[in-house]
Amino acid sequence: MKVAPRDIEAVCRSLPAGVRVVLVYGRDEGLARERATRIGKQIAPDLSDPFQVARPDNATVKATPSLLVDEMSAISMLGGRRLVRLEGAGNDMTDAVKLVLADPRGDGLLLITAGDLDGGSSLRKAVEGGKDALAIACYEDNARDLSGLVQEVLSAAGLRASRDAMAYLIENLGGDRAVSRGELDKLVLYKGNDKSEITLDDARACVGDTAAFALHEIASAVTAGDMKKLETGLERAWIAGESPIAILLLLSRRLMRLHYARALMTEQNLGPAEAVERLRPPVIFFEKPVFTADLARWTARKIEQALDILIEADLECKTTGNPAEVICARACLRLAKAAR
Repeated sequence: MKVAPRDIEAVCRSLPAGVRVVLVYGRDEGLARERATRIGKQIAPDLSDPFQVARPDNATVKATPSLLVDEMSAISMLGGRRLVRLEGAGNDMTDAVKLVLADPRGDGLLLITAGDLDGGSSLRKAVEGGKDALAIACYEDNARDLSGLVQEVLSAAGLRASRDAMAYLIENLGGDRAVSRGELDKLVLYKGNDKSEITLDDARACVGDTAAFALHEIASAVTAGDMKKLETGLERAWIAGESPIAILLLLSRRLMRLHYARALMTEQNLGPAEAVERLRPPVIFFEKPVFTADLARWTARKIEQALDILIEADLECKTTGNPAEVICARACLRLAKAAR
């Protein structure tokens, strides 16, 4: 079955009894690795233990699909369940996984990690249709996920963030769980033995260049119609090796926040500034004038059309084989012109 987002955390803490196959997949490779590690450690606390953990080579499995069945039915030399890890899997592993699903021998766990698999993926379909198998999707963190991650990392270090610092962190993290966690670890190291509240200045001093280099500026330039700032931001982003998908995602989030604020204005008869104050997580104080101006500039219908353009660009980046940077830049420039 496909694990619902609300149930993923519970599965990562405690795998349901009887599960023999788990597929962890999605665009956020850092999050996929983190979840796979947590699940794997439920079976083998030491994932490098060669007596309890098997890592068959994908090319060998493809050539001999029955190898996975043999690994699953093998008995651990030191007792306990055996963990079989299949990493970087694709649809070429489907036949081997189907053999495991059809053969109940052994009490091992087959843990599969894969990249982004669409709804037509044969591997996804095989696992989601398995009676003793789970499929867990890993996509970019939303604001709620990021808030939980920030609180988890800071609490473990005995720290807490101010409201503005929390809003800044949520705005500038995301796209890849591993990168986000690394940025937060850097913030914890920066604070050292200082257990005072993390301020906005602390957050800005540590988080931004690596986690979201120029991305926020790009999104802001698009919604403001600032062509010069947009072109500079895109150039910096490509030099830094930023993902076009991450840029489209961040821009979509900004537009969805504008759309929600527009809805508040209509439903509660609020002005732009009042609607911005109602947003949660709150808009950072130095961003409020810019965001309020954007809100006056973008109508609900215009935002909906912009989101359609971004969805189309995202799909083109993933399916056409054309340069993703060009597709992303074209969509950004198109929306910036519309904002003007």
